[in-house]
Order: sequence, then structure tokens, then C-alpha cells
Amino acid sequence: MPNILVIDDEIGIRELFSEILSDEGYTVTVAANSAEARRARQMMNFDVILLDIWMPDTDGMTLLKEWASQGELPCPIIMMSGHANIDMAVEATKFGAFTFLEKPTSMRDLIETVHNALHAGQQKTIYSPQKKTTEHKETLQEQDEKLQESLRQQIDFTLPLREARDQFERAYFTYLLEKENHSMTRIASRAQLERTHLYRKLRQLGIEWSKED
Repeated sequence: MPNILVIDDEIGIRELFSEILSDEGYTVTVAANSAEARRARQMMNFDVILLDIWMPDTDGMTLLKEWASQGELPCPIIMMSGHANIDMAVEATKFGAFTFLEKPTSMRDLIETVHNALHAGQQKTIYSPQKKTTEHKETLQEQDEKLQESLRQQIDFTLPLREARDQFERAYFTYLLEKENHSMTRIASRAQLERTHLYRKLRQLGIEWSKED
């Protein structure tokens, strides 16, 4: 299970990112400043670090340069800021930052950026060849297509619209539950529903879910 370190002086950002990434199955540690970040790194090895640039004690760029001066960076580092510019992003890249994430960011962008950083970190150490990765993606795609086809077969298009719509919605949410591993956060995002509305809809359709988040 990948370990993620989120360093940000805004408690709302720390809590939000921690919730989203924990829901993805990652182990998340948070730090409010550079001192806490240094202590966290002494206690644990991280697979990805999200580092805010503007912090009250030691800013993120200084911390990035400090780690870079010690040799190879410990893992892919994603720099974050809501007030940065292109020059700052370029400078961060020069010191080894994996990429730059502008705040506020969407849940999808956060998840994809962390996923890409993990992928890059694995490639650098023990990640399998690209051919094997492609084959694995094709296998997942085939599984997804089979699931969609199976659910489509559950819809009777000869029924009146209301009944057929219920069947479609039942198949749709069954697919999302399987696809997103019963993560209500991701399902609500995919369906563009408020979580309370999502829970109400699932109960209405008689669909059970196994994970609360």
C-alpha cells in the first residue's frame, strides 16, 4: 500500500487530500509545516510527497532544495500552490520536482497526478517493462467491457420508459460500485450527485453497498 505525505499549512487542504487519497487505498500522513515534514520523513519512507510552496516557517521550494542537496530526492515530489507562476514551476522542476499542481484542484486531477507520480517512481526502481504494463491495461479494459456487456443484458428495452429507466439506473450504479470498489466519494463524482442523493438513489433502487467513506 503506497505511503503518501501531504505537506500543507491549510488544515482544510490536508483533511480533504487525506480523505480523497485514503479513499483510493493509500496510507496518508499529513504535515502542517516543514518541521513536521522532516520528522515524518525520519519515521517513514514515502512513495509520493505533495508539497505546498507557501508555508509560514520554511517554504516548499526551500524544503525541496534542501532535500535535493542531500542527493537524489526520496521519491516523486508534487509541488502545490494557488499563487505560483510559470517561473516557479520551472524552478521546482529543475530541482527534481515531478510536476506542479495548481490549487484548488479537482479530485480527478489530484488522483491522476498521484497515480502518475507513483507510476514514475516505480519505473525508476522496480517497475515492470512497458510491454507488460500495456498488457495489464488491456486485461483491465477487457474486464471492464465484459462487465458493461453483462449489465446491458439486464435491461429490457421492451418495457415502459419508467421501468426500463429503473433497470438502466440499477445497472449503471452496479457498474460504478464495481468499477470504483464501492468508493462513495468517487461514485458521487462520476455520477455528479451529492452523496446524500447518491445514498437515497441506491436505497430506492434496492442496491446494497459494502463500504462507507
